Amino acid sequence: MEDIHVKNALRLLQAAEEIKTRLSGEFSAIHGISVNEFFLLLHLERNEKNRLSRTELAKRMHVNASTITRMATPMEKLGIVEKQLDQRDARLAYVALTNAGSTKLNEAKATFAKQSGYVFQDRWDDQELDQLAELLNRIVAGSPSNLT
Repeated sequence: MEDIHVKNALRLLQAAEEIKTRLSGEFSAIHGISVNEFFLLLHLERNEKNRLSRTELAKRMHVNASTITRMATPMEKLGIVEKQLDQRDARLAYVALTNAGSTKLNEAKATFAKQSGYVFQDRWDDQELDQLAELLNRIVAGSPSNLT
């Protein structure tokens, strides 16, 4: 018999991938960015200075720093993020949200809200959604990537 923790972890991963898949198509078609790039922009926006080091972004997004570099490079070419060097330590570089990136993020938030509504509508009532949010928050409690 499969362990209940393994079974639940697999269900959560499957649900997360399904939600990500549903959101991805419209994001790319409308905004020219992926859901992962949207999350990267959200992390930048939620930082006081609208910037984070590649290492900190990697930690928050649960990927490695080279993945952040591969994501940020085309975003830099589009002008939605920029590389900023630390004034005290030239070895330290930040990924920073640009004005164009902030505009794109705000536009993408509307799409995200609409698509999220499609994912959850007619499945649960508001009380059930609140309970789901509470349960999911327990899983990510203490995680630096918690975007709620």
